[in-house]
Parts: sequence; C-alpha cells; structure tokens
Amino acid sequence: MINTISTYNKITSQIDVKIEVFDIRKRYTKPHRHNKYLEIVYFVQGTGFHHIDFKSFEIKPPVVFLIKKDEVHNWEIDIVPKGFVIIIKESFLEKTLDKFINSQLMKLQNVQKINIAPKDKSLGNLFKALCWEIKQESINKEVVEGGIKAILAKLVNYASVSSIETTDNATLFLELLSKKLKNNVAFYANELHTTSQNLNALCNRVFNKTASDVIAEHIIKEVKRQLLYTSRPISDIAYDLDFKDTSHFSKYFKRFVKQTPLQYKKSQG
Repeated sequence: MINTISTYNKITSQIDVKIEVFDIRKRYTKPHRHNKYLEIVYFVQGTGFHHIDFKSFEIKPPVVFLIKKDEVHNWEIDIVPKGFVIIIKESFLEKTLDKFINSQLMKLQNVQKINIAPKDKSLGNLFKALCWEIKQESINKEVVEGGIKAILAKLVNYASVSSIETTDNATLFLELLSKKLKNNVAFYANELHTTSQNLNALCNRVFNKTASDVIAEHIIKEVKRQLLYTSRPISDIAYDLDFKDTSHFSKYFKRFVKQTPLQYKKSQG
C-alpha cells in the first residue's frame, strides 16, 4: 500500500485539450487520479469494468464515462476496447469565452456514466471529427470548442439532467473545493469575497444544500479515497483537512458515514 494516490498526467503542459482514440494499452490500470483535468471516455466496443471512487460500473457500449480531476479510477477491460477520449484541462475552461461549456459541465458534475442509444451515429462522428481537427497543422479553436459543446449537449440530454442555475461564484466554489478542503464555510466565503450567509444562500439555490453540506460531501469523498487507496494514518488525514484533533475528525466522519474512519476502512478491506 502506498502513502499517496498516484496522479497521472496524460496531457502536456503546452496544450489545453487532447482528443484521440482510446489507447488499448490502458485496458488494465492501477487506481489513480488526474492532474487537473477532466476526462470523457466514449466506448463503442469492449467489455469489463470501470471503477470510479467507490463504485464499479460494467462497461456495456455504447457508453460514456466522465472522470473528474479529484476522482480515483481504474480500468479492467477484458475485451479489446474501441472508442475515444477527450481530456480537458482547467486552463481550457478558464480561457474559453463560451461559458456554455462550463454550464454544461456543471450539469454533469455528479454524473459518472451515461448510456448511449445504440442507433446514435452522430455522437461517434462528433468524436471522429474532433480527432481529425486536432491533427490539423493549424487547429481551429472555434471548431474544437464547437465540437465539445455539441458532445456535451448530447451527453446532458442523455443523462436527463435537469437544468440547474449556474453562477460564477458557484463554479469558483467548486474549484476552491477541488484545490483546498477545509471544514470551514467562512474560509470559502472569504475566498469568494462574500459572506457566509450569501454563500449558504447560493448553495441552497444552486445545489439545494447548505454550504456546510456541499463542503462535507467533498470532504467525505476525499477521506474515503485516502482510507481506501493509501496507508496514511488517520491522524495525518485529519491534519491535512484542518481538523483540530483526530477525535473531532472521527465524529465528523461518523456523522455522515455511520462508521468511524477505522471501521469504514476495515469494512472495505
């Protein structure tokens, strides 16, 4: 067992987006997370399992998987797969002037697997078109953004995601949570140059949850990852998340999981 979760970087620092066919050499991978990028994988062929955090999904093409930058995942593919991969870096989302892409991704933030209609030929052709465009000597960024927008629009439709309100502060709040986890609403409110009351109102409006609940959801997910995929002492995990002591941390975890961190770790072993 290791003390940190492996972090993969499948895209160079010089580019913001990568689009290619699925690498069949990646049929079996160890649990890992991504270095500040989102990965969209579309399978049209192949069988096996995709493990994301604490869930295992059977691969039954045609199917799309979305792997967010903080999630831990690995592949177990027994039949040679065929499909496409889109990797989108944070810098791409920051630079794009078309906020439709960001709003669509917000709608898909809790979606990990999307089943695609077998007769849908356009989705595969959109991926193919982007693969061709990205290989051009002079890449047309508008074409790339347009293709990604079209793919995301289809995915949102397939996922039957109800429309949610998106605001710049809601997006920034989620970005802050992905960079620094603290059980402290005031900390995030201060970072967003607002008040705790305003942040709570925003979370209730956008996520139908309090700010504390949104924070807790992210903290519990990260704690589970650390417990399952590393051998780090519980005291170190608590310290990294700014809990004042292990006892307080254990009570906090138990409130949401109904088990102490140690009990949870043993139950998953």
